[in-house]
Amino acid sequence: MTTTLPKTMKAAVLRDYTGTSGLYVEERPVPQLKRGQVLVKVHASPINPSDMLFIQGKYGFKKPTPVTPGFEGSGVVVASGGGLLANRLLGKAVICANQAEGDGIWAEYFVTTAMLAVPVQNGITLDQAATALVNPLTAWAIMDMAKRGRHRAIVHTAAASALGKMLIRLQARFGVDVINVVRRETQVEELRKLGAKHVLNSNDSNFDAQLSNLCQQYNVTLAFEAVTGALTGRVLSALQHGGRVRVYGTLSLEDCHINPNDLIFQRKSVDGFWMSDWVKERNLLQVFMAFTNIQKFLRDELQSNVRARYPLARLHEAIADYAANMSGGKVLIVPHSDSQ
Repeated sequence: MTTTLPKTMKAAVLRDYTGTSGLYVEERPVPQLKRGQVLVKVHASPINPSDMLFIQGKYGFKKPTPVTPGFEGSGVVVASGGGLLANRLLGKAVICANQAEGDGIWAEYFVTTAMLAVPVQNGITLDQAATALVNPLTAWAIMDMAKRGRHRAIVHTAAASALGKMLIRLQARFGVDVINVVRRETQVEELRKLGAKHVLNSNDSNFDAQLSNLCQQYNVTLAFEAVTGALTGRVLSALQHGGRVRVYGTLSLEDCHINPNDLIFQRKSVDGFWMSDWVKERNLLQVFMAFTNIQKFLRDELQSNVRARYPLARLHEAIADYAANMSGGKVLIVPHSDSQ
């Protein structure tokens, strides 16, 4: 396949870690390839909580600036740097990921290693493929940990998020009940319509008693927490003796508030769960196979609702739209589009 590539491209560029005020759309050279790499013409890349933390300098790592953000996306491989796998990907639609090095995917073109460009399976749209990694892989990992630990049920906060809805749909497959915690009454009704059996509003006056009762009923000792602040300690207190809260997000941007008595006398604990570590603990073949297997469920249990699509020229508007309603559906950046 021969493709004439432009010499320059449009890309989102973070000049400093000050959030959207440090973010610009600029003309940059199309990246050059090394052996084993591929060049992806980007179709779409979602805005995730991890992206929001990254542009504020609050993620698990910082990259030298200027740098292009965007941790996941989809597109078509239009050039190869050489090597058997890279050459075999030419012309294929792929799911791609970016981690701790190099530019991200909020650009018209993106470079990645061939091992992190997973061919899109038949029947999967490029919009679906764009959101195939961060949330689906995390949801799958959470349920896998719960099942392997023989937990009858788990507590999950920020349950109205795209990831939270995936966990609800995965309950039957893994045989693990989810006690869902949200912050608004409208979200309670929304999740019940989705099939959630247990949905609690953390702003209700009797929330703590309700959560404690359910944790006692199901002998719950494991929770996954994405809000932080006071909620972390409230969930920890509700768990049974020896319970463990795994913090995987910080939507409130607040420190975790913990009662030391829970740690000392109830033998409970709080630690972090970072998907990047889960990936690093597996070899490239295992990661590749995980990304491939996830696609089997993108149209049902692991589906993401896309509510808006924005071109790069409207990047700041896209981020504002997402930030105003983070649980309302995915917002995609579509670099080669001229309109929403």
